[in-house]
Order: sequence, then structure tokens, then C-alpha cells
Amino acid sequence: MGIILRQADKSDMGSVLELVQELAVFEKETSAVEVTESELVRDGFGKDPRFKVFLAEEEGEILGMAFIYNRYSTWKGRIIHLEDLVVREKHRNRGIGGALYKEVMKYAADQGVKRVCWEVLDWNKVAIDFYLSTGARILDGWQVVHMNEEPLKNYVNQIDESI
Repeated sequence: MGIILRQADKSDMGSVLELVQELAVFEKETSAVEVTESELVRDGFGKDPRFKVFLAEEEGEILGMAFIYNRYSTWKGRIIHLEDLVVREKHRNRGIGGALYKEVMKYAADQGVKRVCWEVLDWNKVAIDFYLSTGARILDGWQVVHMNEEPLKNYVNQIDESI
């Protein structure tokens, strides 16, 4: 029996969360994961699904995933964001990540989007080299900006107080 690529369903969200947590360990952000399995079920399978997940599975075991969602670029139009691509450590170097990546790119092309975008850590040379080998570009001069929950609340409170 070989590796099967498929879209995730509700019952897979526990495994998806495990993969997210494993990725957080790999990226040295072990305490950063806040999302819960029930939130993944709600947000991925409700009336207005917020994301899709492609899974790699072998003999009933989830080996890896690619987590994507739709975005919109004022310059390009419809695009897809690849939030996470992760393979369980014990299954790396088997081509699973590449297979998931290809699945995302085929899906994006089928959807007619103008771009797929994602971030990669500057120390992840293996991933960087792979992405570059496929024709992807890494944008110099651009910085990823995040406004997390607590600073967001503080900022909004400051705005409200100044009005």
C-alpha cells in the first residue's frame, strides 16, 4: 500500500493539530500554538470554510499535511496562501513534502489563482533550496508583520480612547 494524498475531513483535525504542534517544535515556537481541535473543525467545516488541508496518509497513518486558504491581492486578484507544509519527523526524506507541495500547486492552478504565497524561515535551507528549485521566488526586502491578539486589543483600546 502506498502513500495516499487526500483532502482532510472533520475527523482528521486531531491529527492536523498534532502536525501543527510538531511544526511549532521544529520552528522553536513550542508555546505558540493556541488553536484547538474544535476551532479547526468549526473554521474548516462550517457554513463558510476558512481553509483546506491536504493530507499524506499511509496505512491509516497521517504522515504530513499542507494547510491552505484563499486570499486576495489588490495587484493580482485571487491567490492561495500556503500556511503550513509539514511532514512528521520520522517520515521526512521520503518525498512526502514534495508530493504535498505538488498537490497544492496543482490545486492552485486548477482554481485559476494568480499566485501561491507562503513564508519560510531563513535558517530552513533545505526548504529554501527546494522552493527555489521549483521556480518560486523569495522576496528580499519584505518583512513579515504580525499584530498578535494582546497588542491588537491594546492598540484598539488606544484608538477608542483618543476619539
